[in-house]
Amino acid sequence: MTSPPTVVTGLPMTRPAGCPFDPPRELARLREQRPISRMRFPDGHVGRLVTGYESARAILADPRFSSRHELMHNPFPGPVIPEIPPAPPGMFIGIDPPEHTRYRKLLAGKFTARRMRLLTERVQRITEEQLDAMERHGPPVDLVTAFALPIPTLMICELLGVPYAQRDSFQHHAIAVSDNDAPPEERYAAMIALGEYLQQLVQAKRAEPTDDLLSDLTTGDLTDEELTNIGSLLLGAGLDTSANMIALGVFALLQHPAQLSALRDDPSLADQAVEELLRYLSIAHTMTRTALEDVELDGHTVKAGETLAISIQAGNRDPATYTDPDLLDLRRNASGHLAFGHGMHLCLGHQLARVELRVAYPALATRFPTLRLTIPTEDVPMRTNSDIYGVHRLPVTWDSGI
Repeated sequence: MTSPPTVVTGLPMTRPAGCPFDPPRELARLREQRPISRMRFPDGHVGRLVTGYESARAILADPRFSSRHELMHNPFPGPVIPEIPPAPPGMFIGIDPPEHTRYRKLLAGKFTARRMRLLTERVQRITEEQLDAMERHGPPVDLVTAFALPIPTLMICELLGVPYAQRDSFQHHAIAVSDNDAPPEERYAAMIALGEYLQQLVQAKRAEPTDDLLSDLTTGDLTDEELTNIGSLLLGAGLDTSANMIALGVFALLQHPAQLSALRDDPSLADQAVEELLRYLSIAHTMTRTALEDVELDGHTVKAGETLAISIQAGNRDPATYTDPDLLDLRRNASGHLAFGHGMHLCLGHQLARVELRVAYPALATRFPTLRLTIPTEDVPMRTNSDIYGVHRLPVTWDSGI
């Protein structure tokens, strides 16, 4: 086998033709040689690319590797950002302790597994409403806009306490922000409108609190700016990722009919199925950290200031951790996967996402057992250059019985 280059030029992003669920093959080749490679970032910075599961897990759990935005070099292709500004107050995904700890403590108790399970009934109701709307509309539909986007959007409305009268407007702006097909100016306008709306919502919750997460947070010492940014972060993290996971998961199941049949025939398989789909698809495919000091790791000296691009998709397909990792097996024990990250920055909403997925997949499979694509697999438009992998659209049909 040919050894990989001393320095990898850019983050591998090209997926194998005809295999929309598989990571770029270059990642596997690099992982076979060594779990950590040197990589040149788009701005010229020479950092590291991490492809091994154990190395990725160790880095994500190590406080010597920072999540501060201003220390990062962006690994993704596209316009080069010469200097990334610090995360604004409340945007805790891009800061380190002690500030990060303060925000996590305020929020962690509101996202426990128990509290998220209590939302299951509401998720089921929203899911059934979307399935009813699909049935009334009749085939064909785009599953992204008809099913995958509305479920997490409406659940975010529940969490933030968006009044029912304003949910259509909120949903419109939220979906527009996540619409990669829309012109940049439209997405930017939607982002501005959403930010302004969240500012107004924070002020309304301060004046008249209701039974929701945002109202709970107004009772503390958080500023309006912090609350607005927390709302924006929860929206972004909970909408785009969950919507793409629902849609891409359905696409994967349609391409693996035996697995889909197993889920339809045995709803108790839902928990395992969700974990396996999260591992197999790894839609948040690359995370970044920057070394705060020199660190010895897997025989490498990672220097202070080096940014590491951590390939979650490569780690979750590591054969040293998962047997036959390139196979989708809904009965696999996929526990320990890195789809939600690991360590102090483990995705705060992972329990809510799990609830949504556990409800959505079996409900759709049961309601529309003849669900299928209306276009060839290779024609499904994929989000190939995004930091969140997924589909732009998923045109489907079914036998309506009419």
